Amino acid sequence: MILELRNVTKRFPGHPAVDGVSLAIEKGTFFSLLGPSGCGKTTTLRLVAGFEQADSGDVLLNGRRINELRPYHRNVSTVFQNYALFPHLTVRGNVEFGLRRKHAAEIDSLVRDVLELVQLTGKESRMPAEISGGERQRVALARSLVLAPDVLLLDEPLSALDPNLRKQMRSELKSLQRRVGVTFLFVTHDQEEALSLSDRMAVMNRGRIEQTGSPQEIYLRPSTRFVAGFLGAMNWYNGAGIRPESTRISREAPDNGARSLPAIVCSAVFLGNCFHIETRLAGGETILSEVLRSGEVFHPGDEVHVWWQAADELLFPHESP
Repeated sequence: MILELRNVTKRFPGHPAVDGVSLAIEKGTFFSLLGPSGCGKTTTLRLVAGFEQADSGDVLLNGRRINELRPYHRNVSTVFQNYALFPHLTVRGNVEFGLRRKHAAEIDSLVRDVLELVQLTGKESRMPAEISGGERQRVALARSLVLAPDVLLLDEPLSALDPNLRKQMRSELKSLQRRVGVTFLFVTHDQEEALSLSDRMAVMNRGRIEQTGSPQEIYLRPSTRFVAGFLGAMNWYNGAGIRPESTRISREAPDNGARSLPAIVCSAVFLGNCFHIETRLAGGETILSEVLRSGEVFHPGDEVHVWWQAADELLFPHESP
């Protein structure tokens, strides 16, 4: 493992920000820490970077304990949420800054190669204020990658971008990681980002790891109610969770052995590739169904049957609803 956290705890006045976190990340992996604001994911990143010191537990890089090392003595590099570029330096000046502090050899060649890698060739002399948000992000990535870190730490680096650019940069970030082969530890509160980018991911809640696994494993087989609800929309009925995409609507009750319940359509929202149909059951519960736009059309007030297969129910017998 290139990076390990072993039962790491960090307390701030009044609460534990990170509470006994253990992680093992393989070399070359795109690994995401996903969770809501205040769950401890950024503090975990800062503990790896050396900007915070753990109260207990160990942080290991390439098998070596690095708890006491200063940030600049750890072979990791951080891309911050706001990129933290030097506004008075050019693109080139920002990228070569760390190399000059290290008195590195062949700076010109290293900078030229990394700028080509992030598609910024020809913009070396521009200032940060003269380039776009996506280009500033690329500069921040280049400044970190040129130092050849063992692990690149990314603290919500896409959050400042508009939605369209965010999706474009998501694709570029994944492609870049594949090309350079550097281990990425990526922090985000965005479920779609984590699911689409990660080889493996961990979901955090209240300072603890709730579940670790591949995106498919965590989405399809969540281990807790929190993970199930945080990874996407969820219907809850009699303690079972059912994803909207697994929930069907029909005029008549199906005869295929599915669980079927009479309901009234409350609303139908068009989302381009599908409709989200909200219905209300006799007991007052609301059920959200995802219906293809090419299917039958439903309107508020329609009497329908909501149904799903038992295999699509997510059960958490050790947790109270």
